[in-house]
Amino acid sequence: MSRDDEARAIRETELEKDRARYGLLAILVSNLAIAGVAIFGVWRLDGDKAVIVGVLTAAFTAVSSMTTAYLGIKAISNTAKSIALDAAARRHAEAVPAAPPAPRAP
Repeated sequence: MSRDDEARAIRETELEKDRARYGLLAILVSNLAIAGVAIFGVWRLDGDKAVIVGVLTAAFTAVSSMTTAYLGIKAISNTAKSIALDAAARRHAEAVPAAPPAPRAP
């Protein structure tokens, strides 16, 4: 592997780490925002239990759906990337000609 290939691989790895960090941060912030709105809504409802259950159910559904979607998309993305890298490695291995067999001694 040349230095350019190594540098590119390092940059891609760092980019993937940054994407994972900021994606997780976005999910955490949005989940906290949903929880905050739900808590504020429950506080302002002054004890109407039927509506409180609805608000909390909706908040739980939103948090779990968003988190599950993020983790599912991330898993699929990682799987697709590993498949693509494996296919590229196979193509590269097939493109490099094999050494001719050594002549046999009589």
